[in-house]
Amino acid sequence: AMAASGQNVAVVVHRAGDLRLENRPIPEPGPNEVLLRMHSVGICGSDVHYWQHGRIGDFVVKEPMVLGHEASGTVVKVGSGVTHLKPGDRVAIEPGVPREMDEFCKTGRYNLSPTIFFCATPPDDGNLCRYYKHSASYCYKLPDNVTFEEGALIEPLSVGIHACKRAGVTLGSKVFVSGSGPIGLVNVIVAKMMGAASVVITDISASRLQKAKEVGADFTVQVKNETPQEVASKVESVLGCMPEITVECTGVQTCIQAGIYATRSGGTLVLVGLGPEMVTVPIVNAAVREVDIRGIFRYCNTWPVAIALLASKRINIKPLVTHRFPLEKALEAFETTKRGEGVKVMLKCDPTDQSP
Repeated sequence: AMAASGQNVAVVVHRAGDLRLENRPIPEPGPNEVLLRMHSVGICGSDVHYWQHGRIGDFVVKEPMVLGHEASGTVVKVGSGVTHLKPGDRVAIEPGVPREMDEFCKTGRYNLSPTIFFCATPPDDGNLCRYYKHSASYCYKLPDNVTFEEGALIEPLSVGIHACKRAGVTLGSKVFVSGSGPIGLVNVIVAKMMGAASVVITDISASRLQKAKEVGADFTVQVKNETPQEVASKVESVLGCMPEITVECTGVQTCIQAGIYATRSGGTLVLVGLGPEMVTVPIVNAAVREVDIRGIFRYCNTWPVAIALLASKRINIKPLVTHRFPLEKALEAFETTKRGEGVKVMLKCDPTDQSP
């Protein structure tokens, strides 16, 4: 249903399988907040998962929740305490905002704060709507040469930055990325940027591997029904050696197993993709070969880095956007994402400006 432009159309999940477009009141920003007119919001696998299943792990949709957390927009109103932003500023939004200055914030790892606010994680509303208010400190001004869509893509890009930092990617690294969805692709882009000598990526989909080639993967391996050990030896043969770093972006049990077998002794496996709570893995193999297994949870301190990389044109993430829909066609956009078409589906929230 087309809503009047003055209204705040939002994409809301009510329970598993129940996704609606509805009108919400336009919020009033608090002293340290800004009101944003949203422009571009990417759809993430987690948004689709909340729609399909009504939960992710312990995060359960108990009451209607606005989706969306990969976003950019324009400041339309600032709270009384906000000094670094003004109406008209184009910003990228970091969706995780700590609610208190706890030990994790003090040590700079605010993403681990247990009380953090995070867009579109129950019970916190996301920003897939026309108007949205957010903590001003977590809105970052976009330079003129960085588009709104690039601003929205900083969120998935941040996962790649955080994962590659935790993995210790450096000059000359040999890297294996498992899974060629949006997160696998940003890890390829960031690993190359950080100096990886060669990156090999695996997936079951040939079209996704083609996209990985486009964004800089050196080698691709299409997996069908090989054993984890067979996948590991394919990775070794195309790289010419075992990778010292593996970034696992699927969360699939067999892929995590392949990641352990593939990683060189003394290397690092970073688990980015999340699947079932309990997974059977060859942990002794990892232990006796001193393979470090690290987890990541979202990201922290990545927006300024990402903006600098985009503004200087050191990286190109524009090819990730394959589909665009106006906000009114959100349900269609979600169906497209669910079918696994393309890479990143972008919703355009401003009826007066549908540009990238």
